[in-house]
Amino acid sequence: MEHVFDIPAEKPWSGIVRAGQTIRIIDSHGQQAVDTLFYNAHDFSERYSAQDTMRAQGAAYITTGTRLMSSEGRVMLILTADSAGRHDTSAGCCSCESNTVRFGHDTRYLHACRENFILELARHGMSKRDIVPNINFFMNVPISPDGAMTIDDGISSPGDHVDLLAEMDVLCVISNCPQVNNPCNGFDPSPVRVIIRG
Repeated sequence: MEHVFDIPAEKPWSGIVRAGQTIRIIDSHGQQAVDTLFYNAHDFSERYSAQDTMRAQGAAYITTGTRLMSSEGRVMLILTADSAGRHDTSAGCCSCESNTVRFGHDTRYLHACRENFILELARHGMSKRDIVPNINFFMNVPISPDGAMTIDDGISSPGDHVDLLAEMDVLCVISNCPQVNNPCNGFDPSPVRVIIRG
């Protein structure tokens, strides 16, 4: 059984991935950041934990073999395939407020991932309080030896993908990032595809 979902540029999406199923996220056009959150489908208070994931891996980036950990210390999903190489889980999601600080007051009106998350989480009875540090699939965030982070040109090519095997039933919430002020989307947001198999 296979379910295919095309997420338009700049839009949110959510769906359930059952234990034993694989979710594939495809960067259809390349250089598109895909901000992603995971929640236990039966208890939304258990959700993806960037801190526990980095601690469990002993690494700052997510790639093949990474176990995505929950706030309860359990494995939510395992990244089983990655054609792009590495993915950020430190930089968080863009917001109207951060756009204003980084890029000037004339950018405040621009849509952002935080707003996408708020809209999509509301469909499941959650609010902005339920937004936690997320994964930025396909986003290139080099970390220098002194700990400084920058958002650089994306390293993903058209068709690059990640596969994640669910270890529990999860709600996946995606913001197909609308950012146009930094190079995380090549300054040109584009559609992505999600396939759930199994």
